[in-house]
Amino acid sequence: MNTENNLKRCGWCGDDPLYIKYHDEEWGREVKDDNKMFEFLVLESAQAGLSWITILRKRENYRKAFAGFNAKKVAKMTEKNIEELMQNSGIIRNRRKIEAAISNARHFLEIQKEFGSFCSYLKSFLPDGKPIINKWKTLKQIPASTPLSDTISKDMKKWGFKFFGTIICYSHLQAVGYVNDHLVDCHCRKQK
Repeated sequence: MNTENNLKRCGWCGDDPLYIKYHDEEWGREVKDDNKMFEFLVLESAQAGLSWITILRKRENYRKAFAGFNAKKVAKMTEKNIEELMQNSGIIRNRRKIEAAISNARHFLEIQKEFGSFCSYLKSFLPDGKPIINKWKTLKQIPASTPLSDTISKDMKKWGFKFFGTIICYSHLQAVGYVNDHLVDCHCRKQK
């Protein structure tokens, strides 16, 4: 447990101020806005194989590179844009991840059209459409994936999403608050 400022936190955020801010202000808080949801989708898929803090440190660069996380604009990106992004040292310069962000934007828009919003689509997998609140006491108890993330990941793959396997999916569900995995004695649990 991180106890900076006398507040108990989930130990994964360590003592990095950026990580602490993310933990305290965003992680595990229910996202109801599709623009924010798309931001997390881009960032989570970029994170595959890397640490989350690496992506957090590049977040503003991603915001600029990917049109403020506007899915409609990202969906229209071309090969020329991909080549420009491959030269951008502020983001992860992995062609497959960049291409995935663009194609995922197109699939994101398809889901919005079908379900009214991407948030509604994700909530359709949740019991009664409500976030799952776990009661973990230690970080070791928190799984890397679950049957729920398996199901959502498989469905998203059917839609055509890339870089969104079950582990990335579970991390995404945690980040957007559709699965609340704040430890039971974390101060963020008490704010709910």
